[in-house]
Amino acid sequence: MTIRGNWYVKAAVALTALAVILLLSAPAQAQGAGEKVYKAKCAGCHGPDGAGATAAGKAMKVTSLCSDEAKKASDAAWTEIIVKGKNKMPAYDKKLSEAEIKDVVAYMRSLCKK
Repeated sequence: MTIRGNWYVKAAVALTALAVILLLSAPAQAQGAGEKVYKAKCAGCHGPDGAGATAAGKAMKVTSLCSDEAKKASDAAWTEIIVKGKNKMPAYDKKLSEAEIKDVVAYMRSLCKK
């Protein structure tokens, strides 16, 4: 192979590696943003692990995010609860962006996989 041919191969490998790194880091960035929102807005009642075992969570009888019922709920259902509120949980439609809500739902799902 010529020097010029080697350059193309090296460039293709480098670009492929960069694309893989960027694709793999996107979910981590979203989870980081979701985790930040969760800790600021949700953990006070739902707890750091989503079990709802905090004093506020127990008082309001929040459902564990890892319960069978919660696991079966769709992302759309969780989004609606976050946007509109439910029972004593306030609505967050004016407090969180669509992207933040999507990120926090993804983070909530990740809590049950740990």
